[in-house]
Amino acid sequence: MQNYRFLIAYDGTRYHGWEHKKDVVTIQGKIESVLSLMAGEEVRINGAGRTDAGVHARAMVASGPVPTDKTPEEIRDYMNHYLPDDICILEVTPAAERFHARFNAKGKHYRYTIYRGRLKPVFDRKYVWTLDEGETIDCERMRKAAAYLVGEHDFKSFCGNKQMKKSTVRKLFAIDIKEDGDYVILDFHGAGFLQNMVRILTGTLVEVGAGRMEPAYMEEVLTGRCRQLAGPTAPPQGLCLMQVDYEKK
Repeated sequence: MQNYRFLIAYDGTRYHGWEHKKDVVTIQGKIESVLSLMAGEEVRINGAGRTDAGVHARAMVASGPVPTDKTPEEIRDYMNHYLPDDICILEVTPAAERFHARFNAKGKHYRYTIYRGRLKPVFDRKYVWTLDEGETIDCERMRKAAAYLVGEHDFKSFCGNKQMKKSTVRKLFAIDIKEDGDYVILDFHGAGFLQNMVRILTGTLVEVGAGRMEPAYMEEVLTGRCRQLAGPTAPPQGLCLMQVDYEKK
């Protein structure tokens, strides 16, 4: 049976995250139901990650075998015909038999967008974290704090899973922070991320930017390995998975 690779974009606003869950609507569940309808039997796929409820993706990658005689383009068009408007299959390509979207991933790029303007971002409100009125953040302080976080560290303080028993060591390649008018954009590039990690990193950097934490305090947060040392978890709607990296052949 042919294994396929799917490139997917979605607006996560009305979903309970990517991962298939019983009795709630998820991205994976929607896609699997359409593939199963097309194949005439149950189809299961694997995502490159597990985005939280309300989180978006411009380029999620999934993989799985599908019993069908359709071409990749026909599979894509069939799926897009039956999927809701907030999920789009951008590309379907045949993949090697052993290709696995999550296990073969070498890195991910997440983007978090913050809005700090005085007027309500009416058309962007589902895709940004709107700071409280009057709150200001210093991006230079945030950049100084981010420098402590780049590299390979134990990010247990930035993990939202209290029952996490596996290693919480992860490698961050870069954190880029840029200002675009009323928007502050944080780009996180890493080999892998823990549950809620990007959102907790963002919430912590905002605390630094607002002057409630010092940049150098990041060292204590990392070595302390305690969730209570880090800042709050930023809301989900500002987060978007931008890219998943794989080895180039």
